[in-house]
Amino acid sequence: MHQVKRSSKNGEEVVEVDLDASHILHDPLLNKGTAFTNEERAELGLHGLLPYYTSTIEEQFNRAYNKFQNKRTDIGRYSFLSSLQDRNETLFYYLCSQHPEEMLPYIYTPTVGDASLNYSHLYNQHRGVYLSYPHKDCIEEMVNNIPKDRVDVIVVTDGARILGLGDLGVGGMAIPIGKLALYSLFGGIHPAYTLPVTLDLGTNNKTLLNDPLYLGWRHERLSGKEYDNFIEAFVQAITKRFPNVLIQWEDFAKDQAQPILDRYRDRVCCFNDDIQGTAGVVVAGILAAIKGVDGDIKDQRIVLFGAGSAGIGIAELITQAMMREGVPREEAKRTIFVMGRNGLAHTASEGLDELKKRFAQEEGEIEKWGVKDMQHISLLETIQHVKPTILIGTSTQPGSFTEEVVREMKKHTPRPIIFPLSNPTSKTEAHPEDLMKWTKGQALIATGSPFKPVEYEGKSYVIGQCNNVFIFPGVGLGVIASKATRVTDGMFLEAAEVLSKYAPILNNPYASLFPRLTQLRAISRDVAIAVANEAIKEGICKNPPQNIEKAVEESIWMPRYPTIRKKK
Repeated sequence: MHQVKRSSKNGEEVVEVDLDASHILHDPLLNKGTAFTNEERAELGLHGLLPYYTSTIEEQFNRAYNKFQNKRTDIGRYSFLSSLQDRNETLFYYLCSQHPEEMLPYIYTPTVGDASLNYSHLYNQHRGVYLSYPHKDCIEEMVNNIPKDRVDVIVVTDGARILGLGDLGVGGMAIPIGKLALYSLFGGIHPAYTLPVTLDLGTNNKTLLNDPLYLGWRHERLSGKEYDNFIEAFVQAITKRFPNVLIQWEDFAKDQAQPILDRYRDRVCCFNDDIQGTAGVVVAGILAAIKGVDGDIKDQRIVLFGAGSAGIGIAELITQAMMREGVPREEAKRTIFVMGRNGLAHTASEGLDELKKRFAQEEGEIEKWGVKDMQHISLLETIQHVKPTILIGTSTQPGSFTEEVVREMKKHTPRPIIFPLSNPTSKTEAHPEDLMKWTKGQALIATGSPFKPVEYEGKSYVIGQCNNVFIFPGVGLGVIASKATRVTDGMFLEAAEVLSKYAPILNNPYASLFPRLTQLRAISRDVAIAVANEAIKEGICKNPPQNIEKAVEESIWMPRYPTIRKKK
């Protein structure tokens, strides 16, 4: 393994390397391109391998930004940014930090969905680790081959449920890569200490299996004991090599996501972003909406359309938020109505899975509604009888929040809180423009994908994106800074409370529920401090720092070029 030693002197990063010039120029974490100083060029043997002029990072940024703007398609811009990241990681993050709102749709949603769909056709350079089932007997050996001495954060997927697009097999790798870019960009996690991982257990996607360019294991997706044993082998190997690592489970299928979280959350430092991260950012949006209209979370009635792992995770964190306000757990659950493929979940529903059972309403209460078919209670029927103040969609059923449904909801609450969260844009339950029209400009809206401001009767409404990026980078930073050994729901509830305080609606009742991305570095810092303090309060830290704020500040990486020297 090549030797790279990172240290900090007077706030400046110093990297000592035992590498030749070619390796330095081909390492995206070391390569500065034309920004290497004359002294570095002489010491590292780079003279003659670069043009004479030494650029500043601002000059390089201008050149890169012009190239970015000249790309005419979304996937073209995504590919340009990916190539820049693979060539010069510091410049990539500097570029993105200067225009975060412009860059986010190309680093992550919605463009990352297209990248995942076409991953095997776009692939051009290695990034991350692929652990494939045929090599199940040498997982530990593969993990030991990872060329890193330190890893703080891993994002791992099995590609089974990518966004709302389904099973994309090895193409799911685009998601961990994108998520870790957001950790570094907005949470300040050093990119050298991040690792994207794909667990390749096959795919049930026939299109991929028949694609001659597909790069994954061409086999039907495994399940059952074979699947569970492979996950266990991965966890054991990765935590043996990196015992303090934070593992983020990402885009696992509904049948696996919650069981994996339940199995490992008390064993290793891990969380599921689709369950806990989504719940955190949704609860933050709800708290902001309620504060913006002088409401109280204890008075809310919630319908969750989509009862997968994300929907149930949201229901659970809303319940805990109500419990913090003194509402008993069972009473809180009676105000939350979850809906799956067959309609409203209640205790007499046929074929109810374990997730839905957690929030199934009592049959006797639902019978009082007098609906025609208790086994298929529709969204409209549910709205008519529940009279919800909050409607949340995680169904991936486009257009399911119809005009009739929304107008019915508006009859019973002056300012309906409506979150169509399904990604990508093609899967959203409703478009903000329609929601504004159907509620006469009164809806409080947050969406899963980015949407342009809505013009309605002479007013412009900024639509907040209910994006997990507002939560998980700060949570990760807080875990690292506090040396937490576990991740708890209480930490996500603290993160939600912090984020809600940044909502523009607190100063204008018709403003967005979420702040601008330009504030996200500051928000992540505050989230990290709150998360770290909660971790210490819960007693789950190994040798916690004396000064949390200082520990958080010292953990934040900025996209600046380090000084690179030859190792003596």
